[in-house]
Amino acid sequence: MKRAPSSLLFIILILLNIAIAAVSLTLGRYSFSGNESIAQLSTIYIDIRLPRILAAFLVGGTLSLTGAAYQGMFRNPMVSPSILGVSAGAGFGAALAILLALGSLATQSFSFIFGIIAVVAVYMISLSTGKKHDKCLTLILSGMIVATVFTALISILKYIADPYDTLPSIVYWLMGGLTDIEMGDLKYIAMISIPGLITLTLSGWKLDVLSFGDEEAKSIGVHVDRLRLLVISVATLMTASAVSISGIIGWIGLLIPHIARLLIGPKNSVLLPASFLIGSSFLMIVDDFSRSISSMEIPLGITTSLIGAPFFIIILMKTSKR
Repeated sequence: MKRAPSSLLFIILILLNIAIAAVSLTLGRYSFSGNESIAQLSTIYIDIRLPRILAAFLVGGTLSLTGAAYQGMFRNPMVSPSILGVSAGAGFGAALAILLALGSLATQSFSFIFGIIAVVAVYMISLSTGKKHDKCLTLILSGMIVATVFTALISILKYIADPYDTLPSIVYWLMGGLTDIEMGDLKYIAMISIPGLITLTLSGWKLDVLSFGDEEAKSIGVHVDRLRLLVISVATLMTASAVSISGIIGWIGLLIPHIARLLIGPKNSVLLPASFLIGSSFLMIVDDFSRSISSMEIPLGITTSLIGAPFFIIILMKTSKR
């Protein structure tokens, strides 16, 4: 596939995001009669639809960017943001807050905190067990262990939850969604995602060098351990902040970096921001689909899985022919 120049592609992606956001504003279940007051229109467009569109933009972009960053750092295209146990930890935190009947702010806070706790646990386990093993492999295996533990803890919370009240809330949150997003929720993810986008993009050239191996990277002055710690810390904070407001939305962090790589190539300084823009477009479209396709809204995690799995198979078949 012949690739378009990076500058042209970025202009197209930005315009595409604006166009999708504009169309998304017009979509919804409310039937307009033409007699709505300014206050009613403001409530529909500004208070309900706009926060949801902005959340889809930030969450989709964040998960895609962190997926691309993890894949670049681990030099493994099958890695996703959930690989270090962030999603499982954040899911447990949210489920615990819901079980304790705490409010939405506490649910987001618990989700964020336990997402961070999960990655700290992964890092500590890898430090204590990986002295004589490959560091990347040890991190991934530690992430799988911690994710399994938190998944088991989630199952315990679901088992003891009230089946008529609390359990449905926990299950619905874990399936992902942006239904209850308010404008005030966006500042938490924006404060982390925007600086994270800049930091990871500026580190992109170092990830390119790291793709040739640790020794080659060290030979030109890249502090490999410091780079890994920076990428893991920033990507983890970004993932936890996204999951804390949206629930667990799978496949985006795995699928979108592959699409971006096909369009723009493997250079991380360009691939990372491109993944952000493509991921934001993708989740805005998926959210429009989820809330418009039927009378009942479909959780985003279900929709992304139904779209992502076959799409990923197509990409694998396409790349295997090269």
